[in-house]
Amino acid sequence: MNLIAIDLETIRLGHPLPFALRNEHGVLLAQKGYVISQREEITYWTSRGMTLCVDVDANEQTHRAYVGKLHEMVRSDKALTDIVNVHIASDDLTPAQARERNDVPDWAAFQMKANALLRDPESENFLTRLDKLYNELHDLVRYHPDATLFALIHLASTEMRVYSATHSMLVYVVCSLAASEVLNWSPKLDASLGKAALTMNISMTALQDQLAQQSKSLTVSQIEAVEQHAMRSFNMLLAMGVQDEDWLLAVRHHHDRGPGGLASKTEAMRIARLIQRADMFTARLSPRLGRACLPPPMAMQACYFDEDKKVDEAGAALIKAVGIYTPGTLVRLATNEIAAVIRRGLNTTMPQVAVLINREGMPTGEWMIRDTSLPRYKIVGHVANKDVKVQIKLEQMLTLI
Repeated sequence: MNLIAIDLETIRLGHPLPFALRNEHGVLLAQKGYVISQREEITYWTSRGMTLCVDVDANEQTHRAYVGKLHEMVRSDKALTDIVNVHIASDDLTPAQARERNDVPDWAAFQMKANALLRDPESENFLTRLDKLYNELHDLVRYHPDATLFALIHLASTEMRVYSATHSMLVYVVCSLAASEVLNWSPKLDASLGKAALTMNISMTALQDQLAQQSKSLTVSQIEAVEQHAMRSFNMLLAMGVQDEDWLLAVRHHHDRGPGGLASKTEAMRIARLIQRADMFTARLSPRLGRACLPPPMAMQACYFDEDKKVDEAGAALIKAVGIYTPGTLVRLATNEIAAVIRRGLNTTMPQVAVLINREGMPTGEWMIRDTSLPRYKIVGHVANKDVKVQIKLEQMLTLI
C-alpha cells in the first residue's frame, strides 16, 4: 500500500467516494462508492485521532493521478517539504471520465447482449466480444459500483429466463469489489478474474437458464452436465486459443472445495476460490422457479464459513465488500416500511435504503432515503421480491443511486 492523506475539505458530501477511504494503518473505513452525507461522519473518525488516507497504488488510474499531482507540484516549483507532505484532493483521484459519466446504461439491453454472447461460445469473434463485455462491465464497477450491484441483483431476482448471464456478471462484480477494496489484489488480476467469472459456465449456459425455470428434479443427463461443466468450459476456452493460465485454471477449478488461507494458494487458485464463494453467495440470493431466494444473512453464512466450519478468507472479503444487505435487495425497517437497499454502508448490515412502501402499506409517491445505521430505521428483516407488489422502475432507481 502507498497511503496518502486526503484533504478532508475536498470530500464532496452526498456524492459517491471515487476511492476507498482508509486510516493511516490501511484499515478500510469506507468502500469506494460510499456516500458521506454529513460532515459529522468525517469528524467521527478524525476526533479519534485517525488520519484519513487513500491507497494511491490501489489501481492504475489512481496511481497515475497521484504521480501527475507530484509532477505538477514539481513544475510549479513547490517547496520540497510541500511535495513530501502532499495531501491529495478528492477530485485529484477522480478520473475526468468518471466525473463526466453520469449515464445510466440500458441494463435490459446489456443483459440480453451478455446472454447472446455466452449462449454462442462457438462464434468466430467470441473472444473479441467477450473483451468488450468485460471492459464495459469493468467500467461500470469502477464508476458506479452500487448502481451496478443494484441492477444485477434486481435483474437476477426478477428475470429467470437469462439467469446464467446475469449470474456470471454478478459473480464478477462482487469478486472485483472484494479483490480491490478488501483483499488489495493487483489491478492486473482483474481481467483474469472477470473473464473467468464470465466464462465459467459457457459449456452449460442454456442448461443453466433451463434449470432456473425448472421445478422438477434434475435428470441424470442434467446432473452429469452440471458436474462436468467446469472441465468442459476449460476445454472450450483452450480450443479457442486462450493462453491466460490464471483465467483457464480459475474456470477449471471454480467448483473445487479448497478451505484455507489465500496466501498459500497460487494466483489462479485464489481467483478460483473467490469465484467459488461468490458463486454460492449470489446463487442463494437469486430465486428459481423451484425455490425462493434465501434471506441475505443465510446466503452470507453459506460463503462466510468454509468446508471446515471456519471463517473463509475469500467469503469474508466478499461480505465486507458488498454487505450482507447488498444493493438491490429488499428489506423491512423497524418503522414497518419496506425499502430497497441502494448504497452500501460503513457497516455490512447498515446500508442506505429508499422506501418503496410506507408503514401503512401504501406505495410512496416519492422515494424517501433512510440511513439504517440510525436505530429508528434499522433493518429487521429481508423481504422477497415476489412479496412486494410495487414495480421497481430500474432506470429511475439507478438515476437516484
